[in-house]
Amino acid sequence: MNLGELASRLGAELRGDASLEITGAKGIEEAGPSEITFVANPRYAGLARTTRAAAVVVEPEFQEIPAATLRIQNPYHAFSRALAFFYQPPAYAPGIHPTAVIDPTAVIGEGAHIGAYAVVGAGVHLGPHATLLPHVVLYPGVRTGSHFFAHAHAVVRENCVLGDRVTLENGAIVGADGFGFAKNENGHWEKIPQSGPVRLGNRVDVQANACVDRATVGATVVGDGAKIDNLVQVGHGSRVGENTLLCAQTGLAGSSVIGNNVILAGQVGVAGHCRIGDGVILTAQSGVSHDIPAGQMISGSPGFDNRVWLRAVTIFQRLPELVKRVTRLEARLEKRHPESGAGSNE
Repeated sequence: MNLGELASRLGAELRGDASLEITGAKGIEEAGPSEITFVANPRYAGLARTTRAAAVVVEPEFQEIPAATLRIQNPYHAFSRALAFFYQPPAYAPGIHPTAVIDPTAVIGEGAHIGAYAVVGAGVHLGPHATLLPHVVLYPGVRTGSHFFAHAHAVVRENCVLGDRVTLENGAIVGADGFGFAKNENGHWEKIPQSGPVRLGNRVDVQANACVDRATVGATVVGDGAKIDNLVQVGHGSRVGENTLLCAQTGLAGSSVIGNNVILAGQVGVAGHCRIGDGVILTAQSGVSHDIPAGQMISGSPGFDNRVWLRAVTIFQRLPELVKRVTRLEARLEKRHPESGAGSNE
């Protein structure tokens, strides 16, 4: 398509040659003369002046640059929409592979694609237009909404309930037993039955090798629109709010309560039974063992206010220098007032 048509489909203001033919979309350093790119982060603004791209998707007030521009609020989202015009993931026709194992009591919705060696257990209700790729396993009693998509080797355990348009990436595990053990009178750990299912809302994505554990009692619940990144652990009985992001290697201990529109960046840890309020941001590698009120940005381990943490990190980097200065000052004081014992620990 040409640049004018692309601008029209995105609803963007075009500044440049509308007749330019566009064949794809790439990052700002890789895009060529027939491709578009975008700038959403100010740190890449300088590259926009030297990019070889045919056009750059930018915010409305962005500076003028040699390349054509498509000006629109939220250029990152607009670029993602444009990318979909040029790349479509594989489509899977309805049908059941002859090697799939489907219990006769399972209910399979219309338009389903069930791939090689997939297993669908007793009493499963698979919603319409589901896609199960090879080696997916649905334990007995699983219920899914429409357009469920499970990539190869994803597993959903017994009696879990998934909403509409849920996507499980490769190796995602929904509903494995929570980490629950109690010591008996002999000092041995005995497994506590994990009776409660996982309930995923609509439009939930669980990325590769992430685990959402079932609950001891009750349920583990993930709200509509939540996104769970690779290698994330959601402990048993936790509750994750709507449109919340759990980024890579984040871990929620059992019975964590995470609000709506929260962002937990990479390698964040939340101790059990903590409540994280709506709109909270925990920056990468933060660790919290206490409740966090809504709207705060927290950093560090143990976590505290991000602005204070930034100042503390700056000071921390200067500690060797400050120690030397204090040592020199103590030495001077000792010379001037030896009788005072300056610098002693007494």
